Amino acid sequence: MIVIIGVSVNYTIFNNTQGSTNTFTITPFLIKAEGEGQPIFVRGASTIFDVYVYSLEKVPEKSTPDFPIYSEQYLYFNPENSDLYEQLSVNDELQKIVVVAPIFTKTAYGSEGFYDYYTNRCDESCIDSIPIRNELPMAYTSSVSAIKVLNMLGYSIITDIEIEKDPNILKKFDKVIILHNEYVTQNEFDAITNHPKVLFLYPNALYAKIQYDPQKNTISLVRGHGYPNSEIKNGFDWKFDNSPLEYDFGCKDWKFYEIENGAMLNCFPESLIIKDKELLMAIKEF
Repeated sequence: MIVIIGVSVNYTIFNNTQGSTNTFTITPFLIKAEGEGQPIFVRGASTIFDVYVYSLEKVPEKSTPDFPIYSEQYLYFNPENSDLYEQLSVNDELQKIVVVAPIFTKTAYGSEGFYDYYTNRCDESCIDSIPIRNELPMAYTSSVSAIKVLNMLGYSIITDIEIEKDPNILKKFDKVIILHNEYVTQNEFDAITNHPKVLFLYPNALYAKIQYDPQKNTISLVRGHGYPNSEIKNGFDWKFDNSPLEYDFGCKDWKFYEIENGAMLNCFPESLIIKDKELLMAIKEF
């Protein structure tokens, strides 16, 4: 039996930066199931899209931001919202807009990756030459909801690997949307910060410097996130680093504020983006 028993759920993670725990609300529904992998369908005022969730009954002992309350979330268009989708879609936009999927960050959060090193479960072998984890699904920390929603609404999506290989690729687009791209190379950082119109949709972007080896298809941590010493926070010493805002998961008072080459959101919108049409319209009109 599967029962919806609430509209939100409290979830505790370990804050690797500050060495403390944070409890926050992340999903618009709470699911209780007997066993694992059982699907549930959600439609209603809480979401813009139809949502199918394959739920997990137990949270793993390894509690990190990478573990969402659900194992898989599938979004579908709700026929009743067709007019709304037309308003939010960018399919007919003259401007060229691109979203950058954080593949490097997804890899960093994977098992035997950077966070096993940060939490002393692994030595420096977990930050040196880590294979790109293409087999891992995008997750909470790699902006899975935003990627799904924006893709459905017609936004073009590239990966940060593509930017590393060809930093000039961003010049083909009028607007660039950055997600939780926490781990980036110097080439990627330069390409993003030199673009004239960038929307930083998630706090904590461009936080740590990595090196990408295209021959081995691996990443290594170079600087940032307390490495190579605990005093180093942002690996690029970026003056617009807004990482403290990433712990506002509720986004009750969300807003965009301007920086030199665009704008930043003041909260972490992973749960908000599937249900807030005003946010999606603001992204489109940026």
